[in-house]
Amino acid sequence: MTARTMPHFRILLTLASLVTTVFMLFSAPGAAQADTTAFKQAVASAAARDSDISAFYQANGFESLWTGKGRDRKRRAALLDALARAGDHGLPSGRYDLAGLEARMRSARTSAELGALEVEMSRTFLQYARDIQTGVLVPGRVDKAIVRQVPYRDRGSYLTNLAKSSASGFFRALPPDTPEYTALMKEKLRLERVLAGGGWGATVRSKTLKPGASGQSVVALRNRLVQMGYMKRSSGQVYDEAMQAAIVYFQRAHGLAEDGVVGPGTMKEINRSVEQRLQSVMVAMERERWLNMDRGKRHIEVNLTDFSAKIFDNGKVTFSTRSVIGARDSDRQSPEFSDVMEFMVINPSWYVPRSIVTKEYLPELQANPNAVNHIEITDRSGRRIDRSAVDFTQFTPANFPFAMRQPPSRGNALGLVKFMFPNKHNIYLHDTPAKNLFGREVRAYSHGCIRLADPFDFAYALLARQTSDPKGFFQAQLATGKETTVPLKKPVPVHIIYRTAFADEKGKVRFRRDIYGRDGRIWKALAGAGVAMRAVQG
Repeated sequence: MTARTMPHFRILLTLASLVTTVFMLFSAPGAAQADTTAFKQAVASAAARDSDISAFYQANGFESLWTGKGRDRKRRAALLDALARAGDHGLPSGRYDLAGLEARMRSARTSAELGALEVEMSRTFLQYARDIQTGVLVPGRVDKAIVRQVPYRDRGSYLTNLAKSSASGFFRALPPDTPEYTALMKEKLRLERVLAGGGWGATVRSKTLKPGASGQSVVALRNRLVQMGYMKRSSGQVYDEAMQAAIVYFQRAHGLAEDGVVGPGTMKEINRSVEQRLQSVMVAMERERWLNMDRGKRHIEVNLTDFSAKIFDNGKVTFSTRSVIGARDSDRQSPEFSDVMEFMVINPSWYVPRSIVTKEYLPELQANPNAVNHIEITDRSGRRIDRSAVDFTQFTPANFPFAMRQPPSRGNALGLVKFMFPNKHNIYLHDTPAKNLFGREVRAYSHGCIRLADPFDFAYALLARQTSDPKGFFQAQLATGKETTVPLKKPVPVHIIYRTAFADEKGKVRFRRDIYGRDGRIWKALAGAGVAMRAVQG
């Protein structure tokens, strides 16, 4: 047995001893042979404070789930083992008070004590089950831009299904069963071992380093790259080709410009601590629990921090493109939510959002009625109005009576195609005439919608499921110059997510910057709930 497995082995021995002790207590004349009616009355009384627990015990005649013999014993062991390992999943272990539960198990003697213990075990189980399956936090309470509809399960169903299932199998099935969650948990345990070993060494005390440089900063950079696994051990003191290749590898893994030069941005990421990376992974695990549902055999995923949009088919990426997301201003950030893409519009008109009309265009029109003349101004009936006949200075943002529309054209703000999943946020994916933005490292410039670098190819990939010549069909519609709506015969789920830590196609965890600061707020909330970072000896 390795040193690495010893801690869990000791936990299992302790649990086995405890379960045996408790089983003996429950089998003693003063416990298991206690008056059945008194036990059931105690259960009913203790459960009365929780309607879901009370309903379960009423339905099963107030029989035990945890404190009896046979299958109860296996359920006890499975629960204790799960609570002992809660920290592996980045859960708030103190919330479940394993030590307190163990103490009550050792001391329970009377029917009243056993009945109260029975209900307390159910209450603890329900808290743990919901936390590990759908998250510790309510996302919208942490940040209102996280409009995530968490797929909560009925609390009573946990008790009902556990009673019908293999205890060990039931507990194994609670966490998200996704390659992403598995990879994140593996990375969490790895980083905890790195933390226990002292981290990645000294930070690099230099603002910029380029190929050919030498000195102590280069030595510190080399040592840090070696410790992080991006470079083989060497004794070199010069920023040579091997180090340049390692930097490119690091930059690719962190979404940075792959130039082989350690500029301020790359240096900042290199100097991030193990604790910061571990924090990103633990937040990503919580986010994965919020999205613990069937995402669709074919679905679209937009990772805001990665500035990317991808199509997944049966768990594999079949199309990927760069994206531009909402700017960092609080009123322009792209929200996180899931919806279903129903159609695309070729040669779209841009119906200017009211917020842009009143905040940006109205002041320009008040200064010059001919401003933004590429945009049509229409009345409530959609009729184009004569700008010269309107005194725009008489209006305020509250009473401006007109709408604004940009007709289809190559210069249209939406480009030549938009992809629609109607939602209250007025967010969609679309083309853009501003192609230069896709060459930038940080691509946060829009008013919230997602701009695509390769919108035509994206359209072809979607249309390939419903036409034998997707490119020909699309180009024929485009050539008309007319606004054309093309329904998707099979709508596609869209998930707009935000992950600063995520697994690539090979299961290797990559990192991105917390562009909107949302992960920082989530970590603060997790810590407030009792989630703790830990160092684990390898």
